[in-house]
Amino acid sequence: MVHGRPGRLLVGALAVLGLVGGCAGGHGSGASSASPAGGTTSAAPRTSASAPAPGTPTAATATAPGRGASTAAGGRCHSSELRAFVGRDDPGAGQENFPVVLTNTSTRTCTVYGHPGAAFLDASGRQLGADPERSSATPPVRITLAPGRSAWAGLSFSSPEVSGARAATPVTLLVTPPDEHDPLRVRWTGGPVPVSGNASAVRLTALAAGTGP
Repeated sequence: MVHGRPGRLLVGALAVLGLVGGCAGGHGSGASSASPAGGTTSAAPRTSASAPAPGTPTAATATAPGRGASTAAGGRCHSSELRAFVGRDDPGAGQENFPVVLTNTSTRTCTVYGHPGAAFLDASGRQLGADPERSSATPPVRITLAPGRSAWAGLSFSSPEVSGARAATPVTLLVTPPDEHDPLRVRWTGGPVPVSGNASAVRLTALAAGTGP
């Protein structure tokens, strides 16, 4: 009987140690842990604080409105990247109507927006008549021009033969792309244009995609 007691004492000691170890392991594997502020944080993975919220535009896609805004397409087309020409007259009801076309000759995609500038010149380089007025017949829209693509504006005026305005025959039409300072020179072959007197106004629409109506 005396020889059996040490064995029972050893089994009891091992049981107590097992209970203590089980309690310590359960506490360390809980589903939440203390936050620095003293609260609790979920055990689920966190979203990085630097990641944008869903639907928030990134710097690569956000564009600001306005005429001079740079866009993901590569920004405004510059005069050096464009070629200008004047298409065929489409007369009607005493009006002369010419498409003034700008074509992207560069290797990048760029944009144009609004009305181009224009002026008629004689053989000596002097301007004939006033600058064309901006027509509000079509609202301006931003047009993206891939290499080789074009945009056009309508140049129109009353035929001097019908209106009785004083006329002159230009040699050159200067075309200045929107927001640019350097004009493009185009040979004018459209005949006489009104330069003074009644019904002498020349009008130019905002640019639209394509090469004409």
